Amino acid sequence: MRRSRRGGSEGSRRRRVLIIVQNLSVPLDRRVWMECRALVAAGYGVSVICPRGPGEGAFEELEGVRIHRYAAPPPARGPAGYLWEFVYCWMRTAWLALRISRRERFDAIQACNPPDTYFALAAPYKLAGRRFVFDQHDLNPEVYVSRFERPNRVLLFGLRALEKLTYRTADHVISTNDSYRRVALERGRKRPADVTVVRSGPDARMMSRGDPRPELRRGKRHLLVYLGVMGPQDGVDLALRALRVLVDEHGRDDFHAAFLGFGDCYDDLVSLCGELGLDDRVTFTGRADLETISAYLSTAALGLDPDPMNPLNDVSTMNKVMEYMAFELPTVAFDLTETRVSAAGAATYAEPNDVRAFAKAVDALLDDPAARTRMGAEGRRRVEDVLAWEHQAGPYVDVYRRLIGDPREP
Repeated sequence: MRRSRRGGSEGSRRRRVLIIVQNLSVPLDRRVWMECRALVAAGYGVSVICPRGPGEGAFEELEGVRIHRYAAPPPARGPAGYLWEFVYCWMRTAWLALRISRRERFDAIQACNPPDTYFALAAPYKLAGRRFVFDQHDLNPEVYVSRFERPNRVLLFGLRALEKLTYRTADHVISTNDSYRRVALERGRKRPADVTVVRSGPDARMMSRGDPRPELRRGKRHLLVYLGVMGPQDGVDLALRALRVLVDEHGRDDFHAAFLGFGDCYDDLVSLCGELGLDDRVTFTGRADLETISAYLSTAALGLDPDPMNPLNDVSTMNKVMEYMAFELPTVAFDLTETRVSAAGAATYAEPNDVRAFAKAVDALLDDPAARTRMGAEGRRRVEDVLAWEHQAGPYVDVYRRLIGDPREP
């Protein structure tokens, strides 16, 4: 029997998965990191290619996961900037994938979008017998329409073509919710057996309410928290405007608000906060680690989910909502289809995109501690019983068992 380069027999070689993610570094991308840990726990070898975040090295082996990182490009602005970012990241990823394939043969490639360009990287490996899994985090045509007021028809056509090619190339599609699964079945024309829903559920053991940190309230009675990405389609500007309405029209002077996260609009949002006269009522933390998230969410009275109604948000699962629920925080959100699926009675819903309705819902919930307690308890129950990652890990690992076999199967 031929010997492998690592000293074991080729027949007993451990199955390996290469995961590609461009949107965030790992382990900062909590969904991808939980997927990596689930595969390692099941016995698979895992390598990841991702951009390098602040303070991170080019290579790190963490909890059995080999993480290969490349220098991230500058933040993109406009279509030309995004095109350059995609090309740059694709080329760096392709080079790292080639290096990894020479050192440690992988059996499957998982591409996490955006963008929908890594089907082209996976295609030659498929010819060599590797399997391609598409972990669809976003609907890219909807992302484009939701981010830009006047989408270019040619670019939109191109995005739809890339999505179609990704679906066609994929041996299996992992969808984050049933709405995305429906798109894979209808627009992607995938067979039902080739699409699996794996929600981005929080790790209920790691994410739970701890001791509050009263100083984070900055001397106020209530702390409001926003956790998440700050892009054009995320509605953080609406949350800031709702805070101004809370002060001016509801006369509230008993809250401080913290915005945890970063994104393309971060600097603009900090400027808007100043223009609205909210600097003394709002803290922007920037990039937040689990310790920071835990401290703020354990102290907060409620979570803010200002994602507006648009073609993307209405069918997307908001990770922030499930993380609020894990910390027993009630949520104020605009009334979107998948937000209701996730939160059910753990949130109160405002008319979509109506800043005054959002502010009114926050005001009412701050004045009703019994409702906050009831909603927080319901949210935690939903996480523990349905949404937590422990309920998602099994279906996720099963995808690979079907595609490439058990980790050490001859």
